[in-house]
Amino acid sequence: MAQSFQREFIDLCIALGVLKFGSFKLKSGRESPYFFNAGLFNTGAAIAAVGRAYAAAIAASDVKFDMLFGPAYKGIPLVTVTAAALVTDQKRNLPFAFNRKEAKDHGEGGSLVGSPVRGRVLIVDDVITAGTAIRESIDIIRTAGATPAGVLLALDRQERGKESRLSAVQEVEERFGIPVVSVVSLVDLMQHLRESGRTADLAAMQDYRERYGVDATSTGVSPE
Repeated sequence: MAQSFQREFIDLCIALGVLKFGSFKLKSGRESPYFFNAGLFNTGAAIAAVGRAYAAAIAASDVKFDMLFGPAYKGIPLVTVTAAALVTDQKRNLPFAFNRKEAKDHGEGGSLVGSPVRGRVLIVDDVITAGTAIRESIDIIRTAGATPAGVLLALDRQERGKESRLSAVQEVEERFGIPVVSVVSLVDLMQHLRESGRTADLAAMQDYRERYGVDATSTGVSPE
């Protein structure tokens, strides 16, 4: 059963239109029965709720870290609000940093903003698609002499790549040897639809999972 913060997060996403069900053409060319757009967390109340969900996901995990890092651009507000929620909800006052897309050649200069990157660093983003932002973040962290400790996401699509048996999340875990924690996953979305009695949407999601989902044994999820 999903935890309360997961149910609340899904309800929030649906209410804001961040999560929609229907038929959507993805960049990969696949027709998806759902679409997730974190850019619609665009009010103070919405982003504060996201921070609480991220902080709760951290508390529910066993990932160990000393600071947070947000890859530009979506990771910047996400890492900021997560750091704030960790103080409010868990009394953990942790440093955070983020990067610029282009290095600044005046003022303080450089491509990093915030706390010095050191120790065990948790990367905070919305989703992993191609994994480019995560790979760049890991390079930044290692170049600074720090250690990537894991990745925190809003959604794990649990979907195979076009040329891989693994999902983007699994590829990051396998390639870099770090855990990926998500607030919710494809399976959590399906459970929410089941509990809500949305049988048509659930059937479409089940079909999509059968066609493109990662092996259930790889995700720790039992087949339906």
